[in-house]
Amino acid sequence: MSVYARFKFGNEIRYGLVDDGKIAELRGGLFDPPEPTGRVLKTSEVKLLAPAKPGKILGVGLNYKSHVGSRALPTVPSVFYKPVSSIQDPGEPIVIPEDGTDVHFEGELVVVIGARVSKASRAEAEAAVFGVTCGNDVSERNWQRGEGKDVQWWRAKGCDTFSPFGPYIVTGLQYGDLGLETRLNGEVMQAQRTSDLIFDVPEVVRFISRFVTLQPGDLIYTGTPGETRRVKPGDVVEVTIENIGTLTNPVA
Repeated sequence: MSVYARFKFGNEIRYGLVDDGKIAELRGGLFDPPEPTGRVLKTSEVKLLAPAKPGKILGVGLNYKSHVGSRALPTVPSVFYKPVSSIQDPGEPIVIPEDGTDVHFEGELVVVIGARVSKASRAEAEAAVFGVTCGNDVSERNWQRGEGKDVQWWRAKGCDTFSPFGPYIVTGLQYGDLGLETRLNGEVMQAQRTSDLIFDVPEVVRFISRFVTLQPGDLIYTGTPGETRRVKPGDVVEVTIENIGTLTNPVA
């Protein structure tokens, strides 16, 4: 199991391997063979950034029975796009947009693709997963399904800062049964295990790849459990996933 970070130190942006509060700086990019430069920094000395630079982001809606509620269970993954311009770094604010009235958190397991994959079998889909991280699929419910809803979820899921993820990408992790917890101002709002996904990670990747070729670095937000709640300026949202870490973002 390896823990990757993308970080800023001075004017430099680098990748590194994290261990016991320290980052061993690497040459090259996320998918290059890990080659340490020899410089080791404390995590407290650097600014952690969103740990990948995806070409595209997809999300899956209604992927836990606890979130579906009384609605009919989906028969295939309910997939949507989120623009890369919506990425936000760990620790940086989720900004409620102008005219936004009902912005909710959605704590999720996020998959990072590590190989080109198209029309994959389940085994090929599973092999294409580089690692996993924590994410928050921030959503404006009125623009998603209320009186002000759009034809597509371009605003509801895609406003600037609506896709925080990180702080780390973990590889070699058995991500099929991890505890996920979302806290709002320290109070637990969501708690479930990834084993409760309706469509597990290999199936989601396999299904998407039937229609859209996935490339290294692409992200898939796999769905949120249970209930969500509206956030307001001054709130703090934390998404913790077992063996990965905690993604923390204030609300502004």
